[in-house]
Amino acid sequence: MTFPKSDATIPARAGGGGGLIPPKGTIEEPDQLKNSSKFFLLLLAMRPKQWIKNLVLFAPLVFSERLLIVSDLLRTSLAFLLFCLLAGAVYLINDISDRNRDRVHPEKCRRPIASGNLPVGTAAGAAVFLLLASLLGGVWWFDRAFLLILSLYFVLNLFYSFWLKRIVIIDVMSIAGGFLLRAMAGAVSISVLISPWLILCTILLSLFLGFCKRRQELTALAGRASDHRGILSEYSTRFLDQMISIVTTATLMAYTFYTLSPEVEDKLGTSWLYLTVPFVLYGIFRYLYLVYRLEQGGNPTRALLTDLPLLLAVTLWGLTVILILYPL
Repeated sequence: MTFPKSDATIPARAGGGGGLIPPKGTIEEPDQLKNSSKFFLLLLAMRPKQWIKNLVLFAPLVFSERLLIVSDLLRTSLAFLLFCLLAGAVYLINDISDRNRDRVHPEKCRRPIASGNLPVGTAAGAAVFLLLASLLGGVWWFDRAFLLILSLYFVLNLFYSFWLKRIVIIDVMSIAGGFLLRAMAGAVSISVLISPWLILCTILLSLFLGFCKRRQELTALAGRASDHRGILSEYSTRFLDQMISIVTTATLMAYTFYTLSPEVEDKLGTSWLYLTVPFVLYGIFRYLYLVYRLEQGGNPTRALLTDLPLLLAVTLWGLTVILILYPL
């Protein structure tokens, strides 16, 4: 297998707010990566910015009103670390598997493995090490239930990388399954029952993000979409728009009903949780604006970290939840 010495120049799509080429400086250029250390390349390939998704593990801790219990906070933080290690292994395996398809993507062609700057053997060895470290950590610090969820998360992602991502709709549902397993792991790590409302909201929100991601990939890559991700040939913008509309409505309704539920009010001892609904509404509306107007929905993590209004909405939602559940 030979690797290109440099990435091909792919013009941005005219008139697109997001374009095909990301803003300069947002991704390391292949020439810059050639001079980087193997450790830095491995860290970059592990995509630490994507680990923000693992913050879902803290949801059961917060909504079970145990955030201020130091032992539970430490256990959840440790579970977060193990999922980050496992996620790093998953990303390395996925990039090894997709390296040929990534080379035709205007952004992903710059990844360390796809660009040829990080040898496949080195990446594979690091993936095995990270996998073993996370599983051994699960054995040492947690019970069998947590280890089972951790293992299922890896198996799900393995199936996704080699099979499930080629099945229409199931590919996005598999992504939602990963978020659900994170939430379940957070609950198991502190020995609390996970709320059905949390399960429902987690699934719906992750489906929303997943379908938005597919839509952005389809529109950004235009006629080359199926070259990068074969399953995109099974989607159309009209179909994805319908799916996004359905899960958007369902997500907003589920969260609103959750905040107004008498059961939740009795359990949490507060009737003020509905005050967080406006932040959720704005956050979803803002994300739809990024997807449809600015064409920036292909990377939810980047959108959260770089779009100030969206980041502010999420931050204010989190602070409001904490103030309501943990009054001074």
